[in-house]
Amino acid sequence: MATPLNGIKVLDLTRVLAGPYATMLLCDLGAEVIKIEQPGTGDESRNFGPFKNGFSLYFMSVNRGKQSITLNLKAQRGREIFMQLVKQCDIVVENFRPGTMQKLGLDYDTLKAAHPSLIYAACSGFGQTGPYAQKGAYDMIIQGMGGIMSITGEPPAADEKRAPVRVGTSISDITAALFTTIGILSALHHRHQTGRGQFVDVAMMDSLVAVLENAVVRYFATGEVPQPLGSRHPAITPFEAFAAADGYVIIAIGNDTLWEKFCEHIGRRELISDARFRTNADRTANHSELFPILSEILRQRTTDAWIDALERIGVPCGPINAMDKVVNHPQVQAREMITQVMHQITGAVEVPGLPIKLSETPGSVDAPAPSLGEHTTPVLTELLGLRLDEVERLRQEGVI
Repeated sequence: MATPLNGIKVLDLTRVLAGPYATMLLCDLGAEVIKIEQPGTGDESRNFGPFKNGFSLYFMSVNRGKQSITLNLKAQRGREIFMQLVKQCDIVVENFRPGTMQKLGLDYDTLKAAHPSLIYAACSGFGQTGPYAQKGAYDMIIQGMGGIMSITGEPPAADEKRAPVRVGTSISDITAALFTTIGILSALHHRHQTGRGQFVDVAMMDSLVAVLENAVVRYFATGEVPQPLGSRHPAITPFEAFAAADGYVIIAIGNDTLWEKFCEHIGRRELISDARFRTNADRTANHSELFPILSEILRQRTTDAWIDALERIGVPCGPINAMDKVVNHPQVQAREMITQVMHQITGAVEVPGLPIKLSETPGSVDAPAPSLGEHTTPVLTELLGLRLDEVERLRQEGVI
């Protein structure tokens, strides 16, 4: 069956997470992704754990399905080979600090002159413009600077100071990867219409600000700086995790009709007409009074008992699953969100599946991440037509 990006070739110069995650998605959707790595060392995430038989599963998780070639872009011959590869490809993706590719003479303007239909995507910490453009960044730094850590975690008690809490996944890397992918696909559509490529500039900082959603709106609407609220929603109540008899249950009551059903089920109809809790706005304004009332009630049953009862009356609810339950959840399994790839070093490895389900041109996850330089020879001989002796000479010269 055809894939959505069948026939699209990508040169991937990215490392670690944001860029590799974007090119992984392109690969899952059927693009041929050629990952260019530094000879001898490769992507630094090859050294990040956990490991299986000495191979990084961190690297495996975001580089599945790609081809790896080694190429020294600091060498003149390496840059010449890169230019030859560019002419055979549709997209270049890199996540260097702005200016790095220009120093190598491989920036977008240079490549565009030789390949006008090229789509060039740059994913960096702060983008290509602005006073912070030249600064380096990692996810943790962007989580702090971009505001998400300021609204994450439990609210402090009076006169208490709590340490900031990082979101449990590298959210600024992942959001930047998603926006980079969207930008590339938008540029591909434009090229299909016009024949012209373009430059895609995505910043981790921009991407994180973009997903702050109502925190930004609340600040401008009220002038108050949003604070951590734990699991609670800032504008919908009750919409948070409550302690049950044996764990936690999440209840998400998004309208007044559901609130009435919930109150009737728990035998507290008087809460419906209570002026403090009559509407969602009332409940949110009086959260501090409502929370202890509901907490006392919800501690009386187990998580499973609450979920069973509330689902029967149509009140959205759920557990807080640890990773062992997530990966074995019947819905996750049914949607093929945990899949297995086979690698010559690691053997079978479980990785997350592709969440984009297309009816006519589905993507797939069916190949592992490459060993360093695994595809150097076939790419150079088959795509560029080099002879085997030429490839061997390049290897001896340290170009590949």
